Amino acid sequence: MVISDQIGNKISFDKPFKRVVSLVPSQTELIYDLGVSDSIIGLTRFCIYPEHLRREKVRIGGTKDFRVEQILELAPDLIIANKEENDQERVEELAEHVPVYTSDIKNLEDALEMIKDVANLLGCNAEGEKIYTQIVENFNTLKVNQDTKQLLKVAYFVWKEPMMVAGGDTFISKMIESAGFINVFSGLDRYPTISEQQLLEAHPDLILLSSEPYPFKDKDIVFFKENFKLNNVRLVDGTFFSWYGSRLWKAPGYFKDLITNLD
Repeated sequence: MVISDQIGNKISFDKPFKRVVSLVPSQTELIYDLGVSDSIIGLTRFCIYPEHLRREKVRIGGTKDFRVEQILELAPDLIIANKEENDQERVEELAEHVPVYTSDIKNLEDALEMIKDVANLLGCNAEGEKIYTQIVENFNTLKVNQDTKQLLKVAYFVWKEPMMVAGGDTFISKMIESAGFINVFSGLDRYPTISEQQLLEAHPDLILLSSEPYPFKDKDIVFFKENFKLNNVRLVDGTFFSWYGSRLWKAPGYFKDLITNLD
């Protein structure tokens, strides 16, 4: 069997892979939810869900600074990577020795395709189909709710100094839209640094301060309220906006709760 990953590389296999190093936190969680966590032999220090895996598996560094030699010493038969989250030069070095599946996620459809691919590679297609179906059903319920809600304009912050937001052409922006909001910075590329003037001119109805990569806290709510006279500022769990594995089945419920609590 041959699978093409999301950047066009082909992976040939005749049986499920059994020794996997995951370089992506959301895909580590996916492997666990597929019921094949025994196949994971290495993961990053940012693979925090489920928490107990970090104690049981070998940690091979971060998503950018993973240790190539240590990974190769583990003798994996498959590497799970991501185009944006991982250092591509190191990924290419690994690919000279081990098959690498690299995801490239820009929207929900990409994420669903990746989930099916990983399930196929690990020999758990039935579980993959269950996760796929549940995610689709849960997101369909959001579409129904959006028909009766007035869409709020949102600025989603990923960093404080300098101020950085999620722009267009990002998975986060697609999740903002799926949740029933309008991303006021969707016209900007990727993760732009914005000025105070740009924020004021955008007139967002709601500021969302993400838990990652910058860990915004309650004091930051005060900062935005006092400095920009914005009353509706909320801390949000960034994993529900940016993780594109099995956590997606919980994301619609999180978005519904967020919207309900805005009323």
